Amino acid sequence: MSPMDSVPVSVGMNGLTAILVSLACIVLSWWALQNLKLDLFIKHPKGPQGKLLQLLLAIVLGRFVSAFILEYLGYTQMLRYMF
Repeated sequence: MSPMDSVPVSVGMNGLTAILVSLACIVLSWWALQNLKLDLFIKHPKGPQGKLLQLLLAIVLGRFVSAFILEYLGYTQMLRYMF
């Protein structure tokens, strides 16, 4: 296998890793937000608008966490070029 053949495989694996990490972080954020008392901020937290707000908060929080994890993973992979 030539080095040029491994580039698409590497890009594909990075994409798959990013998708899985992002989805895992969104699920963990959703799980963590279940303990948030939204009734202090909105009138009907169990209604569809309350659940949508909770979902959007989970997506935003999960996106920030996954971006941090993926950047950290990228930085650790760059360390091998240091020595």
